Amino acid sequence: MAIAMDIGTRYARIARIGHDGAPQLAALPGSVPGEGLPLQTGAGSHRSASLRTAYTAYCAHFGAPDRVVLVVPQEGRADYARRAVDTLTAAHDADRAPEIRALSTPHAVLALLRHTGTVTAGRYTVCDLGATAAEVSVCALTGASVAVVAGGRYAPTDGYGAGFDAALLAGAGLPDDEQAHRALAAVRAEDGAGLRLELAVGRAERDPERYDDPVHQVSGREITAGVVRRALGRLTAGADRALDDAVGGTSVPPVIAAGGMARLRPLERHLAARQGAVVALPTGTDPALAAVFGAALVAAGRIDPGDRYPHAVCVATHRTVGGEPHSEELVITPAGALEPGGPTVFAEHAGHRVRVRPGVGAPRPVRVRVRDTDGRATAPVSILTVPGGSPGDRFHVGVRIDADGTARLVLHPVGSGTPAEFPLGTLPTDLKGARS
Repeated sequence: MAIAMDIGTRYARIARIGHDGAPQLAALPGSVPGEGLPLQTGAGSHRSASLRTAYTAYCAHFGAPDRVVLVVPQEGRADYARRAVDTLTAAHDADRAPEIRALSTPHAVLALLRHTGTVTAGRYTVCDLGATAAEVSVCALTGASVAVVAGGRYAPTDGYGAGFDAALLAGAGLPDDEQAHRALAAVRAEDGAGLRLELAVGRAERDPERYDDPVHQVSGREITAGVVRRALGRLTAGADRALDDAVGGTSVPPVIAAGGMARLRPLERHLAARQGAVVALPTGTDPALAAVFGAALVAAGRIDPGDRYPHAVCVATHRTVGGEPHSEELVITPAGALEPGGPTVFAEHAGHRVRVRPGVGAPRPVRVRVRDTDGRATAPVSILTVPGGSPGDRFHVGVRIDADGTARLVLHPVGSGTPAEFPLGTLPTDLKGARS
């Protein structure tokens, strides 16, 4: 059994593949149809606690899964992934934990579209418009790899979508509390609510006399078109800011809108007016569920997320030929060979691991670089200090990317011995403009 989990501010969404082969939300006791399992007030700021609560509820109802794919934000991905993996592992105590994989939101959303075969461009701009932030990720598709090459984020202190909701409630004279937010969510879920909002805002844009037209009625109070229009200004300005941070003055690849705020047609219209037509999600897909549905397809093995490092990782070496030293570059891992949580990939030649002799005596600096598939663009990663060895020492050299997305250089002694690991951090993905 394989599941995907996306822990938001107000809901924990758990998805799996249904009998019809399509992803669907797991129906847990107390869950809200189309939304997921409600989280306690303020729990969204304690993601680990929310994750454990939702996971425990799932296991109690359906049993422990064999595989879990966790959706995590692109920014701060390493920290989110590390804490999430630790949380799920600890939830099993002495029992065997499931296979756990973290997948960033843009990779999850693109997995959903790639599964339908509708991805045709070489680059896409994934806009994750959620309660906490508007996060923009520019993704490059190269062969079997999907790499995030640029990003931007707008996260006001009162939240992105959460701030929008608070502004609506304030405009209606309602408190910014859990009860009011639940009531607002229930009204939004009514049939035709989205269309009413879109039409009312459109009329107010054309005619200020229509600002007082009611859009929603929440707890006996009216939310008017004028209140909605002013609050929408927060969302459009925030999305613009995140887009500007991600792409600057350059042309923007096709935009994919996901997240709860992408349900708002006026916001989608704004993105289309600025960037061109927004890429359509698969028919009937709720934008708020796009990431967890894509992750569910990955968890079930229906689609490869392409979450591999798209460039080759190289290390500077020296060889002695005819008594003369020669500088060379050893390709440790070819492009597309590394994936988060996967095995260490070692340098090979003709199907055999390359043997490397360390410098004898004092520690030596080792320069690690990455290079694109054409071999032209390159970028430095790190200069490591590797301990010296004895004349007879030989090592296999490899690289591994942990589940949190950070890389390590691995020196594995030939024969017996304990491997040594050296942290490399997060490997660079955007090499455009870089040259060796």
